[in-house]
Amino acid sequence: MNKYIAEFIGTFFLVLTVGCTVIPGAAGVIAPLAIGASLMVMVFATGHISGGHLNPAVTLAVFLRGKCPAKDVIPYWIAQVAAGVVAAFVAVFLCGKSGTPMEITNVPAAFVAEFVFTFALAFVVLNVATAKGTANNSFYGLAIGMTVMVGAFAVGAISGGAFNPAVAVGIGVMKLVNFSQIWIHIVSDLAGGAIAAFTFKIVNPGDE
Repeated sequence: MNKYIAEFIGTFFLVLTVGCTVIPGAAGVIAPLAIGASLMVMVFATGHISGGHLNPAVTLAVFLRGKCPAKDVIPYWIAQVAAGVVAAFVAVFLCGKSGTPMEITNVPAAFVAEFVFTFALAFVVLNVATAKGTANNSFYGLAIGMTVMVGAFAVGAISGGAFNPAVAVGIGVMKLVNFSQIWIHIVSDLAGGAIAAFTFKIVNPGDE
């Protein structure tokens, strides 16, 4: 149970940071930095307890890579998505309003943007947090958080920059994107995580 609580707490603060920096319409340079930093510190805080996934796509990638028991996948997903929903309501309460939905007009571009950077995120997680060659390193949280920051700067204006199905649900609840369009994030993010796992196995042969 402690693993699921850790996943809830870490994901909660990630999504809360998204809401509290994006809903008020803060300058674009601030939100990606805050979001990346939030993920970084929460990965450091929860990594020794749950692995610090904080993202259903990362959980899928770690499971397919062979470092997450099958029995933990669904409970992790439930904890992460529940945290996203609760954080969304708290963010709206704190900001006193919900956001203005981003209209995704180019669905293929948004899908590719989410897929590419979720792949990057999951690939980084697998290589810095689960690989034998980087075992016991002290930089994994920074690498993971900065990957999200880079993605948010690069394609946030195209897809909303979720790279995380739990974040996608949260921003849907906060009305930062239209809820009817979060399937784009969920499908592409899970696909990115899955392909990252298979790619990891190709470039790290023998790393079981």
